[in-house]
Amino acid sequence: MAKLRITLVKSPISCQGKHKKIVKALGLKSLNHSVELEDSPATRGAINKIPHLLKVEEL
Repeated sequence: MAKLRITLVKSPISCQGKHKKIVKALGLKSLNHSVELEDSPATRGAINKIPHLLKVEEL
């Protein structure tokens, strides 16, 4: 499977509580923190909920 590099580029402080939980579930801890995750439908669904906070790259 392909991998995705997901980077938090905007702070979720002023977002809804659901958005903050999605950021935490993706494993992102602070601004400009990056994680590499498998490209799965669950991961894509989480990314599609908060695209305004993330930068996504395919590896």
